Amino acid sequence: MVQLDSLQKRIGYQFKQITLLEQALTHRSYASVNNERLEFLGDGVLNFIVAHQLYARFEKLSEGDLSRLRAQLVKEATLFEIAQTLKLGELLNLGEGELKSAGWRRPSILSDALEAIIGATYLDGGFPSAEAVVLKLYADRLDNIDPKSIEKDAKSKLQEYLQSKKIDLADYSVVSIEGEAHAQTFKVSCEIQKLNITTLGEGTSRRNAEQEAAKIAIEKVLK
Repeated sequence: MVQLDSLQKRIGYQFKQITLLEQALTHRSYASVNNERLEFLGDGVLNFIVAHQLYARFEKLSEGDLSRLRAQLVKEATLFEIAQTLKLGELLNLGEGELKSAGWRRPSILSDALEAIIGATYLDGGFPSAEAVVLKLYADRLDNIDPKSIEKDAKSKLQEYLQSKKIDLADYSVVSIEGEAHAQTFKVSCEIQKLNITTLGEGTSRRNAEQEAAKIAIEKVLK
């Protein structure tokens, strides 16, 4: 409980229902009541709050640029960095398999836990509380983000290229999901029918696999 008190101080929110915070820190490998649904909710809440902040701060940016800025702020790597500053790895409830494989250090697990905490905050204190937590955790990043420094991701680059050539957008499909539930590997295909190009990307999430497939497709398109 002392550790949870410290975490609540770090995020700037005191839970009325501490069980929500405990659930947010519980991985599916540990119990059937875990943080997956809270992570889903938190992902949506986080995306909206960040989108709103960017919309208000950058009045002249296009929808595409705003989307790229948001993607930079809510991507797994950024969430992982924030989770590390909160020392979430020390607080996670993990099953035996995850403990043996050092799951408390895995970016996907830590980033999911952070989103789950945001979802739990929303349920416990409503939108204003969740917004306050996100703004506290993202204060430096939001204040210092530079729109000119954000490079377009592979999917965005591919989409813009295809649109410029009046070619139908690429079609992404999950080819396979391998591995245990707590350590899955996704394989996703990227197909550009008109150019007769199909690539395969691999990653720890569908999003990452899609980006890898798009990156390979760009390389083929620009040869």
